Amino acid sequence: MTGEMKITPAHSWRASLRRALCLATATGMLAGCSVGPTFHPDHMKLPEGFKEAAAHPATAEEITQTNKEMSEWWSSFGDPFLNDLVNQAIENNYDLKIAGQHILSARAMRDKAASQWYPQVDANTGAGDVRYSLAIDNWPIRPGNPQNRPGASMLTYGASASWELDVFGRIRRSVEAQEHQVEATIESRRALLMTLLNELANDYMLLRVTQLQIKIATDNIKVAQDALDLTNRLYVQGLGNTLQTAQAQAELDSQIAAREPLKTRVSQVTHAISVLVGKMPGELEDQLKVVRDLPKVPAFPSTLPSIVIANRPDIRQAEREYALSTAAIGVAVANLYPHFIVPLTFNPQASAMYQLFEANALSWQFLMMASMPLMHGGKLTSAVRAAQADAEASRLHYRQTVLNAFKEVEDAMAAWHDDVEYAEQLHKAAVDTATARDRARRLYAAGLTGFLDVLTADRSTLVAQNQEALARLERLHDAVNLYSAIGAGWKGVALTKTSLPVSLETQNILARALKQ
Repeated sequence: MTGEMKITPAHSWRASLRRALCLATATGMLAGCSVGPTFHPDHMKLPEGFKEAAAHPATAEEITQTNKEMSEWWSSFGDPFLNDLVNQAIENNYDLKIAGQHILSARAMRDKAASQWYPQVDANTGAGDVRYSLAIDNWPIRPGNPQNRPGASMLTYGASASWELDVFGRIRRSVEAQEHQVEATIESRRALLMTLLNELANDYMLLRVTQLQIKIATDNIKVAQDALDLTNRLYVQGLGNTLQTAQAQAELDSQIAAREPLKTRVSQVTHAISVLVGKMPGELEDQLKVVRDLPKVPAFPSTLPSIVIANRPDIRQAEREYALSTAAIGVAVANLYPHFIVPLTFNPQASAMYQLFEANALSWQFLMMASMPLMHGGKLTSAVRAAQADAEASRLHYRQTVLNAFKEVEDAMAAWHDDVEYAEQLHKAAVDTATARDRARRLYAAGLTGFLDVLTADRSTLVAQNQEALARLERLHDAVNLYSAIGAGWKGVALTKTSLPVSLETQNILARALKQ
């Protein structure tokens, strides 16, 4: 048998094209198949309500009122300045803007994954000189160069394309995973927003209570100054002694010293609030240091069915991450199956410009390529097992997040209820100690008791007043923390929409005409 080279007739390229198209069509009909598990939310059995909440069933009016309270919970404190700070933080906080950019990045990555569904087409052109080797045996004649010259000029142009047929859903699962990543990133920003509002509100409450403590300290300094004046008068009248005047002076000095750390705290809190709203530290100092009344403690929410826990962005994010991990299993499983790719190249070559468009210069290729993994030492199956383990870990993380959320809500409710009685008792204690202080001072002025009783009464009054102020702070913190624990405050806040300072479309004229 003699070897023979068969030259395909010119018209046979049409038959080849028909065969490739038929194969591509048949393969594409299988593309509805997606391997790997389909995500189903993990359902947990939840109680109908919270243990620390009201036991009576919620009415429709109560649910409506609760939804209204949850939307902009900060307004329930009745402080317009706090409302303004919240609006500034939502608009200007840099951490929130960074989270918005992460969403844009995740969306772009989703579009990048989806681009695999489409043919990938590139154009090319080239020109230059080439030289062939003449030192190769059994090659006396070079095609297209009968004189066997070592050099030649070459011109070429053409296009190349590659299209992967998503028969087993690898691309589909990849896009699905990226979509869940976008959703998880959105929930991450919402969780950041809630943390931001919680921190801002708590800092604001601390600022107002610290200002109240400064007022208490200033009042006690005045009381201590009056006590010193009284001991000096009694000493001049021969009814006192130098020990009492020294004790009164020491008490005055202590009261003045106790006020200074409070001033430092006010400055630090104003700096923190300024940064949270996107300002330089101290930029809002003049406005924040204006003494205002304490915000009022809002009423306990009208009703809190356990379903409100679904508003928490961390729970929503954990569920999206579980969905993402489930889609990743499909990607890993699809890699165990054949991959089908349709490559296309078209590259005419010639030495003269007019020859580039002749039939003899044509060079093209249109095939259906399939690859099947056979032996990889367990790499692909290990990837599947790893993806399954990651998905199960995500499911368990989701369940743990739900449990932690219920704990935080129950803790916040318990603190709210318990601190009501605590604050009332401390208020009574502050009133009683102030009464005792006034009586001790009158008795001392009448010479019926010693100055030690006055000092004791003064210090007890200061302690009781400060404890009452801190109890009021705790009640405000309780309200803020409960709203945060049930996931309130992010609804109705639009996502940050920003763009690059230079438009991508202006960088390449083809970007305006083609989807690249």
